[in-house]
Amino acid sequence: MRTIARWQTYGTRLLMMLAGSSLLAFTYYHINFQNGLSEGGFVGLALLGKYLFNLPPALTMIALDLPIVVLAWWLKGHRFVLNTVVASLTFSLVYELCEQFSPLSMNLHGNLPLAALLSGLLTGFGAGLVLRAGGASGGDDILSMLLSQWSGIKIGTMFIIMDAVVLTVSLLYLPFKETMFTILAVLIAGKVITWTVHYGQGQLTPMRLPYHPIKEKTARA
Repeated sequence: MRTIARWQTYGTRLLMMLAGSSLLAFTYYHINFQNGLSEGGFVGLALLGKYLFNLPPALTMIALDLPIVVLAWWLKGHRFVLNTVVASLTFSLVYELCEQFSPLSMNLHGNLPLAALLSGLLTGFGAGLVLRAGGASGGDDILSMLLSQWSGIKIGTMFIIMDAVVLTVSLLYLPFKETMFTILAVLIAGKVITWTVHYGQGQLTPMRLPYHPIKEKTARA
């Protein structure tokens, strides 16, 4: 019975992770990309590297993600990293499918406040589902989560801080109007992430990571 319950729990978490990643990909393509909203996090840094130093974004993303994934493997364990890989692959696949085959067009250029609202609500809910299921959608999400756990700052607030910093610097090459509405979307998403991750738990203060996880594992054994 315990084995069946464990598999049911894992199945629920997997479905939650797949749904969250798919929703993120759908929103990034149909709302952010189609309406000129910008990107924060590691994607924004990669684009900034391309603009300032002509660095290839794909390689920049790998260089940014790799050390964070290694750190997460050490601090959070292999299951978390594997969940993150599943979430990232799902995101990439669904985004590619939307780009290649989706007939849906959501032209909100004339109503960017609505685009920012929808982006914030949907990306926040999608990212929150992935985090709640025990994974992350990328290295920047992992970093935000780790910093949140170390500092005690709410996970959504940490997302806002990191994305807002990147987007502010990105004003060097991005249109001002679209960047401001992207920051609005990020503010909304941060609140929705916090609500989604902690809904029903009765407490919004994140647990802190141990400073010596290897010692703790040895002690438990």
